[in-house]
Amino acid sequence: MKPRVSLQDSALRNGNFSLRIDPVRSEDAGLYEAWVRYNTEVHSCHMELGVITVILSPPNPVIENELLSMSCNSSHRASLVETCWFHNEHLGPTSRTFCSMSGALSILHPAMSDAGPWRCQLRYSDKEIISATYNLQILGFDGPPNPVVYAAAGSAAD
Repeated sequence: MKPRVSLQDSALRNGNFSLRIDPVRSEDAGLYEAWVRYNTEVHSCHMELGVITVILSPPNPVIENELLSMSCNSSHRASLVETCWFHNEHLGPTSRTFCSMSGALSILHPAMSDAGPWRCQLRYSDKEIISATYNLQILGFDGPPNPVVYAAAGSAAD
């Protein structure tokens, strides 16, 4: 897993033997075990890393008005009950929510207003709820609705 894995050597002296993985990949999901020997004592801990994957088709950035499909899945072992997508959920009247059983979200004609944070929330049969946020980028024209711009002769126009 090198060079994506690191230990904070300075934190080891304080009893912190955390492992950092950056970036996390879907194949990193699974059980991890750490062993630390201090003098004559051996300490261990176990943890499980779950990974959520957001897949865009076509990949990011998306071209305005081209069909977009977003899917979200995780390494969780229980049966998926529902997937919900939240867009701009804390930004007032432009917030939107979409829920489905399949987990995929299709946007037929993505617009500049579809750009920004999307959060997928996965709900499983064992009552586990996990989520991930993805920042969607859209390439397009974000100008005035009326494409006529007036400029004084001799000045610059953008």
